[in-house]
Amino acid sequence: MCNLYSLTKGQQAIIAFTNAMVDRTGNLPSMPGIFPDYAAPIVRNTPAGRELALARWGMPSSKQALFEATMKRAEKLEAKGKAVDFPALLRMEPDSGTTNVRNTGSAHWTRWLGPENRCVVPFTSFSEFNREAGGDIWFALDESRPLAFFAGIWTSWTSVRKVREGVVTADLYGFLTTTPNTEVGTVHPKAMPVILTKPAEVDRWMTAPTSEALALQRPLPDGALQVVARGTKSDEAELLP
Repeated sequence: MCNLYSLTKGQQAIIAFTNAMVDRTGNLPSMPGIFPDYAAPIVRNTPAGRELALARWGMPSSKQALFEATMKRAEKLEAKGKAVDFPALLRMEPDSGTTNVRNTGSAHWTRWLGPENRCVVPFTSFSEFNREAGGDIWFALDESRPLAFFAGIWTSWTSVRKVREGVVTADLYGFLTTTPNTEVGTVHPKAMPVILTKPAEVDRWMTAPTSEALALQRPLPDGALQVVARGTKSDEAELLP
């Protein structure tokens, strides 16, 4: 599961690659370490054209996942002798979100697979954690860390992300995963992000019918990625415009 990535290319590079027409990110800084529930840039479809915008990383979790989390919390409260209003507890269950989407056949995800909810997520490197291999292992297309994109989905959602925030409405995103190629599989054998490396692939993901777009849910070819850093929680080696 990819829960950490880096973006050290500027917004002009993102706009040029994706043909975004609108930029709502302001002065976008270098982001050498992007974590779950952070606000980060995505490119999405809008009536005015493709838009570069900020959203929080983590799509809404399934009702089942939230129900199970609430059950555990209720059991802990009851064990302490406290009364539990389960419906109220469920309504306020914090959901920091689901970062990676693998089962695109699930009814929970299919509602967001149309072009209106598709996005691409710019990155320059991503990390998979493996304690035995040295901690966070950073992958990129090569040592220069060129710009690439995860195939993602987004939505606007009202929920409790953090207890201290209470109920908020926010734009959220996540990205698809698939079986890993050889490089990623040696570190994380379960999955790797779905990566788009060409403008034509971005166009296909953003505009194609769902069945055609989902054909992009495949690993990169073996040899397409390199390990560029190890053991750090950010990847700051490359800060080019």
